[in-house]
Amino acid sequence: MIRLAGHIDVPAERLDDIRAALPTHISLTRAEPGCVEFNVVESDSIAGRFMVSELFTDRAAFDAHQARAGASDWAKVSAGIPRDYQITEVDG
Repeated sequence: MIRLAGHIDVPAERLDDIRAALPTHISLTRAEPGCVEFNVVESDSIAGRFMVSELFTDRAAFDAHQARAGASDWAKVSAGIPRDYQITEVDG
């Protein structure tokens, strides 16, 4: 299984757009084949930070997600926003 964990730091002037686009991004991702878990939660303690946690059944499912997300409205809305992710392989 492939796990992605980390955060994105959204500039204040882009928060409204990110908050508006996020529900669709989450819904589409959770419907993807091989998506076990996908959560994006706004931090209570750091302004503009969204904690991201993803789990996919295998590298192929993760790569398919990256391809779909990279060509989505989410990619356009979130372009250029700093991300700090760690991707690891984990036992199922």
